[in-house]
Amino acid sequence: MKESLAKLNPQQREAATTLEGPLLILAGAGSGKTGTMTHRIAYMIREAGVDPWSILAVTFTNKAAREMRDRVEALVGSVQGMWIQTFHSACLRILRVHAERLGYGKNFVVYDPVDQKSVIKSILKELDMDPKRYTPSYVLSEISHAKEQAKDPAQYRRDFGDQIPYSDLAELYERYEQELKKNNAMDFDDLILRTVQLFERHPDILAQYQKRFRYLMVDEYQDTNMLQYKLVYMLASVHRNLCVVGDDDQCIYQWRGADIRNILEFEKDFPGAKVIKLEENYRSSAHILSGAHSVISNNRGRKAKKLWTRAEEGEKIEYYRASDDREEARYIAGRIEAMMRREPDLTFSDFAILYRTNVQSRRFEESLSGRGIPYQVLSGLRYYDRKEIKDILAYMRLVLNPADDVGLLRIINEPRRGIGAKSQADLETLARVENRNIMDVLREEEIVASFPRKTADSLRMFVQAIDALHIEQEHTSVSDLYDAILVRTGYVEALEEQRTVEADSRIENLMEFKSVILEKERERSALDEPLTLLAFLEELALISDVDNHDPREDAVSLMTLHSAKGLEFPVVFMPGMETGIFPSYRTIDGGEGLEEERRLCYVGMTRAKKKLYMTSAEWRMLYGKTELTSESMFLKEIDRKTMTGDAVYDRKADDTSFARYDKKAPYSDGPYVSPLASLRATREKQAEKKTLAGQDVEAGWIVSHAKFGTGTVIEASGNVLTVIFDEHGTKKLAKDLAPMRRVDPS
Repeated sequence: MKESLAKLNPQQREAATTLEGPLLILAGAGSGKTGTMTHRIAYMIREAGVDPWSILAVTFTNKAAREMRDRVEALVGSVQGMWIQTFHSACLRILRVHAERLGYGKNFVVYDPVDQKSVIKSILKELDMDPKRYTPSYVLSEISHAKEQAKDPAQYRRDFGDQIPYSDLAELYERYEQELKKNNAMDFDDLILRTVQLFERHPDILAQYQKRFRYLMVDEYQDTNMLQYKLVYMLASVHRNLCVVGDDDQCIYQWRGADIRNILEFEKDFPGAKVIKLEENYRSSAHILSGAHSVISNNRGRKAKKLWTRAEEGEKIEYYRASDDREEARYIAGRIEAMMRREPDLTFSDFAILYRTNVQSRRFEESLSGRGIPYQVLSGLRYYDRKEIKDILAYMRLVLNPADDVGLLRIINEPRRGIGAKSQADLETLARVENRNIMDVLREEEIVASFPRKTADSLRMFVQAIDALHIEQEHTSVSDLYDAILVRTGYVEALEEQRTVEADSRIENLMEFKSVILEKERERSALDEPLTLLAFLEELALISDVDNHDPREDAVSLMTLHSAKGLEFPVVFMPGMETGIFPSYRTIDGGEGLEEERRLCYVGMTRAKKKLYMTSAEWRMLYGKTELTSESMFLKEIDRKTMTGDAVYDRKADDTSFARYDKKAPYSDGPYVSPLASLRATREKQAEKKTLAGQDVEAGWIVSHAKFGTGTVIEASGNVLTVIFDEHGTKKLAKDLAPMRRVDPS
């Protein structure tokens, strides 16, 4: 055991052998945190004679818990009786024994998110509340936040009063709790909340666990929320042998409840606490560490520390300012190719591309696949494999070909229209028996009327929208058609109503998809060939039909910066270093959000072992709009001595260095537009379009069309108008979509 401790540096060894009293281990990125923790546990058992039964080590993931247990057992053998578990699994274990003291049976069930949504849907129906206003996702996010703050429904009501929507949310929360209790069920938030309540209401049970767990260790302490902090504080308040390990510079999950004050105020909460800083880094070269420190040191809410390394200075951080986002992707793919040729020891799995948002992955997927470079998208789907993109493509295919039953069945209940699996199966059967496609079946009023009224109304609107879009697709640009699909189908509106982080991400992906369309339109325009919906879908099929690589194969890793925490790679690329992307447009006004973005930048930079590339683009197409960008403030914070490549500078108002760009192109000079702002612009554009919707058009009307000029209506059948134009002949048009107005014949 002493030989293994000899492998630790002085600070690690001090941390591993300090057992009594509160201890804060500030473990910087790549400083050997896990090794220090496992050696500390091994030292307790082997050298200090601590009974494993009296040790509780808490982590955040099952993977981390398994790894810690495996590494401890590799040092000391079996550790029967010791708890190395996640917060939730430890609390579940306690509640299985004592749930009856809280009025639950020991055989209580734990509801997953699907179960929770079912409960909320049932309550909404019972209370006759609008499920569009109070979507299950929104209600559950409010309940979860309340539980993390240990607020019961009564406290929630007291805090927010009787104002709408909070009074309704309080009632939903109360009914939700009653339903769970009736079903002898808890949700994941309850596991920690009920354990804290158990200890508060039954001091004898708390004393039992305080006596047992004389030694507590908590990993990733910077990520703990208020309830987790309270649980730890209660268990450690007697013996005070609490060791917490973390790094305030890597607190990047405040958006999901993490409270950085827990680690910043540890010495205040536990007077007399010892603080040991692990500042020697075993991962990155000196230039990378110095550059990362120069960024993170701009945060005011942090503990003073600075990583250092015995390693060589290594290569400087390389910065590249691309002309646009396509060149940025080509540059990164080209650098990977060049390094693979130049350094035979490198493999594709040595490379990682870390971006701020998932929508950025599309460029790199296209560029890498175009060069035959294998890649894998971690903690997320390939851009074109994401649900919302597949859904919108199904809508576009159905607009092109209403007989596409496969596409129709994918989106007939997206957004929800009350067409469940059984109804879909019945429609399929009816269409098959009558040898027709499903859309034809849905055009029959008798069949639609057989559904409940609300569902029938939704189906009529669905059929009318698809038919109108189908007629107009011959006369409308693909980008305008796409806008109409987003608005007319209600797909994006349903996502907005969810009011969740996941839904916001889906909206971002949908607005980014417009960038794909606009690019294809510009490419065709340069060839003097208009882009049709058919041509677009055919071309896209070739891009999206990429074989999935086996995850065991050698491949470049693509992932968000959040997903990269805890990982490391010899070569890291950080693209999109621009204001509005990184830092995010949501945080550029400053405050705690900006400090968390800076910590995220620090996390990304310290994933690199040997080489770090950072890139930006002068022009970037995002969410369907091309913008002239400004470089990220984080680039400007990096010590210039650690960087090479392009200069980082502030663009002046009269800067003419971009004169090579065609200023007549649809570019705008200004701050990034957010995806939601882009969506608002799309809606406004659709609302402003002048059509004949709602008018009783008759044969003989003289009309003016934005594209075809003046013509005469020769037939009006429902939403379909047949018009003969003076210069373009006869056209069939959708009354509620075609850009037309009536002309006074005089």
